[in-house]
Amino acid sequence: MTLHSVPTPSEMLAVALREAQRGYDAGGVPVGAALFGPDGELLGAGHNRRVQDGDPATHGETAAFRAAGRRPGYAGTTMVTTLSPCFFCAGLIRQFRIPRLVVGEARTFGGQHAWLAEHGVDVTVLDDPACADLMSRFATEQPDTWLEDIGGPE
Repeated sequence: MTLHSVPTPSEMLAVALREAQRGYDAGGVPVGAALFGPDGELLGAGHNRRVQDGDPATHGETAAFRAAGRRPGYAGTTMVTTLSPCFFCAGLIRQFRIPRLVVGEARTFGGQHAWLAEHGVDVTVLDDPACADLMSRFATEQPDTWLEDIGGPE
């Protein structure tokens, strides 16, 4: 029998960052996410596919959530995302009572991680430079798509 250890937040983020890179390489918005079970098992991972699929609802978090498949509940799970979630994805986290959130970075987009924390979600923001660099590069290269993705200028 092998001992199984729960991955660290940084190890979980590495899965989401690989997904973000896949999205970027395919010409899409580089936001990746992963949903982990209470024991650290990867339940699902995905990346933003709004550009590739023409589907405005396929954000990184929704793709990871869908990849995890239907579950009777989400107690003990952790959603990991390379960028602080928008209201849409924060709503998904609240709706399904996902208790933990790991955010790669919130510099390029402040997102709703603070709102989630106010509503009882255990939030960890890693401020990961690789996540910030990838998103900053995309925002510079494709400013119109970036503004479309975050809901336009404030």
